[in-house]
Amino acid sequence: MSATLLAGFARTAVPQLALRRFLALDAVVTTANGLAYVAFSAPLGRLLGVGPGLLLALGVLLALYGAAVGLLASRRRPPALAVKAVVETNYAWAALSLVSLAVWFAPTLAGTVWIPAQALTVAGFALLQQLALRSVAE
Repeated sequence: MSATLLAGFARTAVPQLALRRFLALDAVVTTANGLAYVAFSAPLGRLLGVGPGLLLALGVLLALYGAAVGLLASRRRPPALAVKAVVETNYAWAALSLVSLAVWFAPTLAGTVWIPAQALTVAGFALLQQLALRSVAE
């Protein structure tokens, strides 16, 4: 996603709206990723070099987490504590993804590209949400 697109997405005179937009974007991407893992765990597992059972379990977890983040995004004023939990969970997911790449997985070339790319995407969501939350609190 380009910086220009993100700037347009975040541009609003109402800080709560930017926060809700970043939460909603996170929810859509996370849920879609989770559903793809659930629906295509075997072929994606072969493509990425990750076990299909693990992808299936992660897919269910991501779909549920994405739905919860979507519910949070639908609130007129998302509670700061809940948003902080999303931010921290996203940072933890990104870190664990990179650690798993180095310690546990022996992925294919596609997996070696995908795992850090999704980790950076999730860390980006966390950063955007953290900055938006900070602007709401000011």
